[in-house]
Amino acid sequence: MDMQNTSRSQLEMARNANDIGGLNNLREAMASGNGEVLQEAAQQFEAIFVQMMLKSMRKAQDALADEDSPFNSEQVKFYRDMHDQQLAVDLSSNGGLGLADLIVKQLGQLDPNYRPASTIRADGNIETLNQARAESVTKAQDAVLESASKGTKSAYKAAMFENQESFVEALYPHAEKAAEMLGTDAKAIIAQAAVETGWGQFVIHDQEGNSTHNLFGIKANRQWQGEQAVVDTLEFSNGVPERRKAAFRQYDSLEAGLADYVNFIRSQPRYQQAVEKGADTSQYFSELQQAGYATDPQYTEKVMAVYRSDIVQGFQP
Repeated sequence: MDMQNTSRSQLEMARNANDIGGLNNLREAMASGNGEVLQEAAQQFEAIFVQMMLKSMRKAQDALADEDSPFNSEQVKFYRDMHDQQLAVDLSSNGGLGLADLIVKQLGQLDPNYRPASTIRADGNIETLNQARAESVTKAQDAVLESASKGTKSAYKAAMFENQESFVEALYPHAEKAAEMLGTDAKAIIAQAAVETGWGQFVIHDQEGNSTHNLFGIKANRQWQGEQAVVDTLEFSNGVPERRKAAFRQYDSLEAGLADYVNFIRSQPRYQQAVEKGADTSQYFSELQQAGYATDPQYTEKVMAVYRSDIVQGFQP
């Protein structure tokens, strides 16, 4: 008898649920490298699943059965369970629930429309997947900001600073005052403004071309009595970026903008946890995000990345 016929014979013996050597026969068939082994293993798994369902159903039936009935004896249950085991094997061998076919497609990687089993749960790849998602979100955000900056008939976003260095240098004196009142780091406030405006390259300007000096994305709510500018912005709904129009506060100077930022944070009860965590930069922004300051699910990570950058940390006032 050749190797293929031997493997087939071992698989046939493995199909008997009451054969003690069945699993060993299946193991030996796997070692032969026969292509039928994966299908057989999948059917065995399906048989176990079906058997578990039958066993659960029998337990429910036993709970309602008459204890004095001759059909409810331990001997009858013993042979009934053996019958259920073999029934499960026969069902899986003849198509069953279709679970075996799904397992073969996933593990065998024979169908290009099915994802390989190796990628279903690959913890080592999670960081890569998250990075790809972050890059796609960033691209979407940049696209919205760039398109918004091209508008000229209404408020729009445009550069207010020549480069990142000039942005940090101009903002630091005002950020230092704001940080002292909030009990946090001046460079942390600069990092937040950098994220909100793309290092000052996407600052809101009114229709006449005047800067709003709004570096923190503070919207004009009903309590705001000052000037405001309506512009396209990016909001996140369930992690998906969406383009919307919103009214933002307008200030006469950077100093006024930073002062209102401090007042906005300190006057809102929902941000009190953030103020209390001001000495811990990461916790400060985490509390702001959880309180609803930003809809971007990666807001804290983005701000902290800028905060740790050489441009911010390397600045010497």
